[in-house]
Amino acid sequence: MSLFTKLSKTITGKKRPETKPVVRPVQVQAQAQAQVFLDLEKSLDARLKTVEEKEAQLLVKLQKVAGLSSQEAKEKILAAVEEKSREEAGRLAKGILDEAKAEAAQKAREILISEMLHGATDVVAEYTVSSVAVPNEEAKGRIIGKEGRNIRAFEQATGVDVELDEEGVIRLSSFDSVRREIARVALERLIRDSRIQPSRIEEVVGQVRKEIERIMFEEGEKLCHAVGVYNLAHPIVDLLGKFKFRFSYGQNMIVHTLEETKIGLAIAQEVGADVNVVRLGCLLHDIGKVIESEEGSHVTLGAQYLRKMGVPEKVVACVEEHHEDKPFSSVESMIVYLADAISGSRPGARFEDLEKYLARMKQLEEICTGFAGVTQAWVFQAGREIRVLVDPEKMTDNEAVALAQKIKERIEAEIKEFPGQIKITVIRELRVSQTAK
Repeated sequence: MSLFTKLSKTITGKKRPETKPVVRPVQVQAQAQAQVFLDLEKSLDARLKTVEEKEAQLLVKLQKVAGLSSQEAKEKILAAVEEKSREEAGRLAKGILDEAKAEAAQKAREILISEMLHGATDVVAEYTVSSVAVPNEEAKGRIIGKEGRNIRAFEQATGVDVELDEEGVIRLSSFDSVRREIARVALERLIRDSRIQPSRIEEVVGQVRKEIERIMFEEGEKLCHAVGVYNLAHPIVDLLGKFKFRFSYGQNMIVHTLEETKIGLAIAQEVGADVNVVRLGCLLHDIGKVIESEEGSHVTLGAQYLRKMGVPEKVVACVEEHHEDKPFSSVESMIVYLADAISGSRPGARFEDLEKYLARMKQLEEICTGFAGVTQAWVFQAGREIRVLVDPEKMTDNEAVALAQKIKERIEAEIKEFPGQIKITVIRELRVSQTAK
């Protein structure tokens, strides 16, 4: 039947036959896949439940074998993780610390070099001779006196050696700078006064000695104020004033103390140390050098004296450790040690031979004054001459002769090295005075 015939029959009203819905292949495939996924999900749920049951059984067995609960096991695991983390942190910290040390060393070098440059501007050059100008030969003649009695009285009262060789100048020689200063001021005053005689010389020297003590206290105050220290006990200020006339290896102690304190404060501020402790430690570190009433090293004497005066222990520790006699107890002690070393070791600061010379002069005087009946002893001519004054009421002429021999023997036994020969003169002088009314 042709296509036209079929269409005509349909149009004319002939009932069409019923048709079944068409199921396409894509839908069938999707339904099959969905069923597969459902079956797979059910299978996975069943297997997951089995795994959980197995896991619970194994956990129970593991706890029985290990003897640990789950909480205890958790704590052990956390501890192990913590330990491992600490090791990692330690390695990291060590790296940071090494880097910081390298930077700190470089920074420390920069600080020290900077402060050494500041300290190197002044060169200390101190001597053991003072000069006094004489206006004319007539004044020099009055100083000498008839048959040299005035000059002998002056040397005896002051303990210095007077040299008159140079025209227009009188040189005063002594290893003790305080004696030399007293002699210089007294001689200048006597020249202006023109009344030069033994009794007047002794009177003027006594007056000047008291004035020098007052001057030393004022110098101690100036030193304290210069470094920013106030309200120190008066006995401590008195001792610090002696620094003006005291030298350490040829370096004036006031100059050294000011210089060291400046360096110490700069270092303390850079590294964040206690500035006040460093300030006092630098100021007082050498105070034992001017304590002459007791025997011992200046470190020990200084620490003992400062403890007795109630100075804070941290400051006393700086004094006690600034020559490494004791291990360093604080960073402040190390700073005081460094500042002292920098100030003392810079070029031109010190002369070790002078220190040995001063020690030898002091030892000679101590040997002489160690004998009974000796009132005073003076060393002249750089240690080549010693004059010993004895009490005429306690020693006879014959005993004075024997004393000179004893002093000679003791010097030869105790002082191994001295230049040339040493002349020892024992003076026994009886003075009687009356006052007419």
